[in-house]
Amino acid sequence: MKTNASYYQNKREYRLFVTKTYSNLIKLKKEGEQTSFNELVLKIMPQIKMYINERLNTAIKKGHFSKGKYKADDFIDQLFIEIYDNIEDVENEKYFYLWLFKKTNELLEDTIVEEEFDELFFKNIDDYSKPEWDEMQEKYSTDGGGDLLMIEELDDMSYNHNDYTLNHVFIEDNEKALIEKIDKDLSVEEIENHVTMVLHNLPLAMRNVFELFTNQHLELKEIAQIRNNTLEEVKQLFNDAKKALQVSFFYRYPIK
Repeated sequence: MKTNASYYQNKREYRLFVTKTYSNLIKLKKEGEQTSFNELVLKIMPQIKMYINERLNTAIKKGHFSKGKYKADDFIDQLFIEIYDNIEDVENEKYFYLWLFKKTNELLEDTIVEEEFDELFFKNIDDYSKPEWDEMQEKYSTDGGGDLLMIEELDDMSYNHNDYTLNHVFIEDNEKALIEKIDKDLSVEEIENHVTMVLHNLPLAMRNVFELFTNQHLELKEIAQIRNNTLEEVKQLFNDAKKALQVSFFYRYPIK
């Protein structure tokens, strides 16, 4: 099963870099060096900006607002203010990374209306045939799914990546035959496209938990802090998302 080692390394390095900026930001604020403070904050924004664009892209595709109504920079500007005004609220540097995502989520959810998910899709996910799955994928792709509609070029394109692999969907030994078939028959891109399409049709909370775990490599207990949920609630959302994805793969790519 293919993985992107350099991407994982970049994620770990990015989180470490954000953590290490905390003490410098506190020092710069105390010294009244707001220009230097903002310059340092700018260096930690690429991953946050990518996360914002992904959330906005989904909201656009759900029809909550038109393309171009909001840009990532609108939220980044607000986040700059939040960081400068409230950075002292962070207990110590190890909480700074999670605090950033928590503030970002709060800003986004003030703007993005929590959508009504397709209950029929979720309840009947095990009834769709392979042709129906293929038709759904075609419609999603035709509508522009999987592309970040408003994203500007980032300096480090390793951030422009959805890390959806079979490892996050199938974990049981009894699923080995299906994993091997999918891994053999599908490209990494096809796996990512299918996961993205299924996630698009799931409830906002379920999708957000899965993406924070998969793309941002956050632990479930950290996601609970970011989302103001209990750990049990987050575990349930994550398991429901995984189950929906497992069922979708089973029926779209059945073992013969």
